[in-house]
Amino acid sequence: MTPATRLTAAGFLATAVAFGPARMGFGLFLPGFRDAFALSTSTAGLIASGGFLAFLVALLLSAWMGRRFGERVSVVSGALAAAVGFAAVAVAGTPTLLAVGIALAGSSAGLCWAPFNDAAERVVPEHARPTALSVVSTGTTFGVAAAAGLALAVTQGVLDWRVAWAGFALGGLVLAGVAWAGLPSTRYPKSTPTAVKEIVHAALPANLAPAPTPETAAASARLAQRAAIPLYATALCFGMTNAIFLSFAADRVASVGGLPGLANAGASPVIFLGYAAFGVLGLATGRIEARSGLAPLFCFIFGAATLSLVLIALAPTSWIGVIAASGLHGAAIMMVSAVFSFWSVRLFPGLSTLGFTAALLSMAVGSVVGPVLAGLLAAAEGPVVMFLVAAIPPLATALWFGAKLRMPRPRLPAADEQT
Repeated sequence: MTPATRLTAAGFLATAVAFGPARMGFGLFLPGFRDAFALSTSTAGLIASGGFLAFLVALLLSAWMGRRFGERVSVVSGALAAAVGFAAVAVAGTPTLLAVGIALAGSSAGLCWAPFNDAAERVVPEHARPTALSVVSTGTTFGVAAAAGLALAVTQGVLDWRVAWAGFALGGLVLAGVAWAGLPSTRYPKSTPTAVKEIVHAALPANLAPAPTPETAAASARLAQRAAIPLYATALCFGMTNAIFLSFAADRVASVGGLPGLANAGASPVIFLGYAAFGVLGLATGRIEARSGLAPLFCFIFGAATLSLVLIALAPTSWIGVIAASGLHGAAIMMVSAVFSFWSVRLFPGLSTLGFTAALLSMAVGSVVGPVLAGLLAAAEGPVVMFLVAAIPPLATALWFGAKLRMPRPRLPAADEQT
């Protein structure tokens, strides 16, 4: 295997574990967790947000670790965090230990993903990077499918949910070994600016921020460039949308009696299997964007996310509605993840992990805020209102990109006007 192939394979497995059971396992197994720990909707929202908050913190830690020790150390640390978090959930006897385990597992996503952007810049030829990063991002769909398969076995009485989470812990250990073999052992030169310093300097007030160096000032200017604003805004919006769907969609279906002809507990695996099956479309993201452009692709992504929330709100007992909702959302998250990855490479050449980390921080902020607000709104007004309100931000985003599609292109001067 070439270094590029080893890197792509390691990235595929990393996202399968970190963005499969580690990031989505709580929503997938929430109906069972409700029974085992007597969780209320607001408590479930807080635990979900705790996992996303750990993801946010881990992103900053990943930026520092990647620059200090190299991408390999960051990804291996994320794999070990996932294994420990999975094991904690497997043995949890209280909601507190459950929350700790979910947070540890959630941190693995922040540690495992962004380093592959810088590694790809060094290892993968430029023409092959969009495809390689799409493959890395789409590992999620296979991780979700595996987790959903185990969840289905739990609902059929073949496995106990604790055994499933112990299996996830073994997967985290396997990832640690594969990441150690697949990522480059070298690190960035000492002259490269420290990503955490750059982000902190950009975020703090002037009187609290450390004195800028020419390198940090230049990096901060690149992060704050006007062309990056749409990247951050769409990441924030999708972070909220995705976190709400992952945290509450399965619980919404189960709470109204599940799908016809299927045991109530079986609704959750069906949703996530549909999510994973259609998420395979993420493999084609690079090619679709190259043919259609960014605006049409984002119009589809956020339109699909909007419709997925509306369907879960209004048709939670319809097989067609639920599978369509999960499929649309699965395709949307796989595609948007790939777009964020190669979009940041284009916007921030030479600092792609830094730029990608900034985008993921925006997404993480939305992921933290979304479930908390959604849980409170669901407790006050009910899940239907909550899902419909949650559909407003992605709808607005889709309409904004749709408006860009209708904007006339600038007229080129005629031949006799070019003199």
